[in-house]
Amino acid sequence: MSYEKWSAGYWLLRKYVWFVDRMIHRRIIVVGRENIPKDKPIIFAPNHQNALSDPIAVLTNVAHQPVWLARADIFGKSPVIDSILKFLKIMPVYRSRDGLENLEKNDLTFSSSIKVLENNAALALFPEGAHSSKRQILPHKKAVPRIAFMAGEKSEGRLDTHIIPTGIYYSSYWKFNRSLIVNFGEAIKVKEYYKQYAEEPQAAIRSLKDKLYDATLPLIINIRSQKHYDDFENITSVYGRHFLEQNKQDYSYLNLFKSNQLLARKLDELEDKDSDKTDSIVVKAREYLSAFKKLKIKSRLVDAGQTYFWSFVLKSLLLIVSAPLFILGFIFNALPFFSVDWLARTRIKDSSFRSSVAFVTSLIIFPLFYLLEFAVVASLIPSPWLKLLFIISLPFAGKFAFQWYILLRKTAGTFRLFRLKYFKPERFNQLLNQKEELFQLLDKELV
Repeated sequence: MSYEKWSAGYWLLRKYVWFVDRMIHRRIIVVGRENIPKDKPIIFAPNHQNALSDPIAVLTNVAHQPVWLARADIFGKSPVIDSILKFLKIMPVYRSRDGLENLEKNDLTFSSSIKVLENNAALALFPEGAHSSKRQILPHKKAVPRIAFMAGEKSEGRLDTHIIPTGIYYSSYWKFNRSLIVNFGEAIKVKEYYKQYAEEPQAAIRSLKDKLYDATLPLIINIRSQKHYDDFENITSVYGRHFLEQNKQDYSYLNLFKSNQLLARKLDELEDKDSDKTDSIVVKAREYLSAFKKLKIKSRLVDAGQTYFWSFVLKSLLLIVSAPLFILGFIFNALPFFSVDWLARTRIKDSSFRSSVAFVTSLIIFPLFYLLEFAVVASLIPSPWLKLLFIISLPFAGKFAFQWYILLRKTAGTFRLFRLKYFKPERFNQLLNQKEELFQLLDKELV
């Protein structure tokens, strides 16, 4: 199989991966598809935070079959693995740490990459060269501009390669039912740098590398702080909705993301300008968050105007009415779900790889369990159409069961708030005062 050619097998697998990806996420928002040319050679250049989840975020949301360049140490384990990687359109890139004697092997990779671009297909690689496991962009390497210029040089300047800066954001790096935003930025036309490359190759590579870096920043949340990274992320999670409202923006998940981009920049700027004041805010934020963590309640729900009683009653009624559907979904999905969850939690130490392991094992484990469960109950289902409906419904029933569980947790949290407000009013008012004090301080410095 040639990398640049369209693959029917890859297409079928991607459809399955697309479906599983939709089951895993609560919401997926894609912005900027109109920035991707349909008849040009493309290089997708996404930020890299979450191992295999990042390529999946790109390839399930574009029309292309991107050919990925990946680190070479995942190759050479066995001929079978190498064949699978080639089927998945993944090519090796050798680094100095892989041995200087192996760097010559990159010639074949670069040659294949150029062939992909010459056929108006798509390449994809991570400009950072490594994943950060944080909402924090790493310095870009030179691989993207080098490949783009090499391809242009071979075509004698005729190849019109477009680089698509891509931003990927996860509400959580590995939890089930998370949210995902994929931002495709405006295409960078490599042709505009050909003249500079002909005169000063290294300067042109740096210029294109810097252009790509700058084009990626508006597509992601980038918390620069090293000292207070975790604190700034926590402040963003509890203060973000309020910051959005203070800036007179209507709530939507995408608007919240954009507002949090601004909030992260302002927190970094505050630390640059006044580190002592930043430290004092962080201390208050830590005290506030610690109090809510102990009580197992959500900060945004603490509101003097809320009674919580009717909210608790309505949620409880909804839980009771929908309990039969939960039981169905739980019975047929509990074993595969908890097996995958246990594997990811206990066997994978690096949290940035947990979602990748959970995803790959889910692709295999869930269908196997569904087939076994179907074999057990098939004789009890009278009609072939009902049998088909039953097996198709299993993943949706599982998703519903998880949503029911989330509603159960929210209901319990609402009850804790009700009990706190009416049976421990002093503690409730103390929390409310802490919240108002912290938010007023942040409003003064950031809004």
